This record gives sequence, C-alpha cells and structure tokens, in this order.
Amino acid sequence: MLLDKGADVNAQSGVYGTAMYAASSIGHDQAVQMLLDKGADVNARGGRFGNALQAASGEGHDQVVRMLLDKGADINAQGGFHGNALQAASERGHDQVVQMLLDKGADVNAQGGEYGNAL
Repeated sequence: MLLDKGADVNAQSGVYGTAMYAASSIGHDQAVQMLLDKGADVNARGGRFGNALQAASGEGHDQVVRMLLDKGADINAQGGFHGNALQAASERGHDQVVQMLLDKGADVNAQGGEYGNAL
C-alpha cells in the first residue's frame, strides 16, 4: 500500500536500515518477494549485519537467502558485525545456509567482522 503511494522501496533509516533488511532478518519471504518485485536493492547496506543477505544468513532463513541470491545479492559483500553472509551463517550454526552459500561460491577465506573469518 505504501509503495503504491510512492514510498521509496530503498529508503534508509532506523535500526534495520532498509525494509529489505528488516523483512530478510525476520524471514518474511512474502514481504521480501514484494520488495524485490518493487525494485528493492538486494545489496543495500544497513542494519547490524550489513545487508539483507547477511541478516537472513545469520538468522538461518534459507528461503530468503535463496531468493536474495537468485536476484543477484553479492554473496561475498563485506560489512556489519559478521563481515559477510558465510561468517554470519557459520557463527550462528546454520549448516543448511552455510552449504547453500558454499555451493553458490562464497569465499571460505574471506576476512572481516568481529570474528575474522568463517572458521
């Protein structure tokens, strides 16, 4: 409704940074799909984890992770608490998401974040 009235799908503000980040972090796949359909930037940064892919990965939302990757999310994007999506999924013990990220080409040696690397 708000988007139909001209709200900016990529607006930045608040704790989550963007609507895409917020929807991804709670695993709301219907909201994520709607935002994608409205042109949301899958690589926009914002929030504690850095971007939507990192947030979804850290919370183990495999369906949302898949959706974001299918829309071109940068699997090795750096930023936020965990550094990247693989580090977020690894640190939180989300094996299914870790495997998905590895299958899609995540850099196992990427450095960054509070823990340094995925290992």
